[in-house]
Amino acid sequence: MSASSTQLVQREFLRHQHLFVFAAPLVFVAAVALAAPTPEGTGLSYWLDYWWLFPFFLLGATIVNTVGISGSALFVPFLIFIFPLLAHPLEPETLVKVGLISESFGLSSSALAFIQYGLVDRRLGLTLVLGALPFVVGGALLSFVIPEPLFHALLALALVAAAYLMFTANLGHEEPGEDGADVATDGGTDAGLPDDDGKLGPAGVGIDDAGTVTRVDRGGDTYTYTWSGYLERFANYAVGGLFQGLAGFGIGELGIISKLRTNVPVRVAIGTNHVVVATTAIIASIVHVFGGGLVPGGHSLSLATTPWNMVVFTVPATALGGQIAPYVSNALDTETIKKGVAVLFAVISVALFLMAAGRTV
Repeated sequence: MSASSTQLVQREFLRHQHLFVFAAPLVFVAAVALAAPTPEGTGLSYWLDYWWLFPFFLLGATIVNTVGISGSALFVPFLIFIFPLLAHPLEPETLVKVGLISESFGLSSSALAFIQYGLVDRRLGLTLVLGALPFVVGGALLSFVIPEPLFHALLALALVAAAYLMFTANLGHEEPGEDGADVATDGGTDAGLPDDDGKLGPAGVGIDDAGTVTRVDRGGDTYTYTWSGYLERFANYAVGGLFQGLAGFGIGELGIISKLRTNVPVRVAIGTNHVVVATTAIIASIVHVFGGGLVPGGHSLSLATTPWNMVVFTVPATALGGQIAPYVSNALDTETIKKGVAVLFAVISVALFLMAAGRTV
């Protein structure tokens, strides 16, 4: 396929990505209803047992995707602390399966939406994924042999530090400008920006001789920043990647700090973080599912014991929340997002401290 044909396919896919995103969970639910292994005598009541999970996971997916962190950061604490109050306690392996299945749809949905909106720096995202990948795989393999409470406590401490930085560090960046109004509809050059065929609307990206990046999103807002600060970002994403493999989340929570501290505009930081979190979460999930046999005493997940009547509601909810998130992110000002992220980190850290103290099964 030629470069022009590839670009055309990419543009058409992004143009209609919402159709694919909404079709995917429908196909998944249909496949589950028709072919998934379920208990004997399953009827309509089985499939409707957990309908009330939809609003909880929709809200959770919108929150985590708005600030660019892992879905499991909210889903796991919810399933551990709140779900038993409304239903019954879940086994650890069930928590993992529900979280992984739901998160994969939500992250993929939101990542595509942010790419379409023009808020993803693909060069920065690719660099961060490649740098974090060895740590993600290593952390996932270590999770089979290192006690979980210890790492829950360490991750909680990291999130407390991150919340403190968000509250106290000078992370206020300039709001996006309106210079993009002169950019042609498909990334034209009226404002001196090159074509960017991967974007829709007034979108373009350019870099000058001084290394300053100028990015225009689909709404016409302009962002300026540089790619400097790789060392700090690498350190944060290495530590975050290790925890991503160990506990299922961490790279998004710690990574967003490094982007903001290196002067990446908050909305570009959040959008780019989605691609990093989505990619590393998928890799971590694969290692968790299939990598148990590579480590003495490891385990693998069984599809036969999956609570399919839960995921038929959580998957559509996370996919929808992922599509809503970019518009919520664009509507809120930088200060609101910063404070929201800090409060979220603090809440998650409390849940993790409780988990480490032995309140989980």
